[in-house]
Amino acid sequence: MSAIPYADDVLPESVPLLQLPDVAKQLGLAVTRVHQLLRDHQLIAVKRDGIIAVPEEFFGADGKVLKFLPGLLAVLSDGGFTEVEALRWLFAEDDSLPGTPVAALRGHQAREVIRRAQAMAI
Repeated sequence: MSAIPYADDVLPESVPLLQLPDVAKQLGLAVTRVHQLLRDHQLIAVKRDGIIAVPEEFFGADGKVLKFLPGLLAVLSDGGFTEVEALRWLFAEDDSLPGTPVAALRGHQAREVIRRAQAMAI
């Protein structure tokens, strides 16, 4: 089995993270399935203070992965973004959105976020 993929932690310290066992419990999956979600680029994890974890903002109020997140991550990856670049973009403040692109995924602007990601493709 391959190592668990993670990106450098380029997120502000204020961004809360969920450790992988907590993600597994929240999603009702085995932790090995969470590892597979990371390998399949359905989620991005970072390593903070020696612990691999996923940004809490990747999950909705229902505890599930945000509906448009896996597709957005695919668009960013296909557009040439590394995971670190994707994280920086997702968590960067944007005055034309309600805060950050990842925050906009929770509301009616999810498709706009995906459209912007497609437009940025290199």
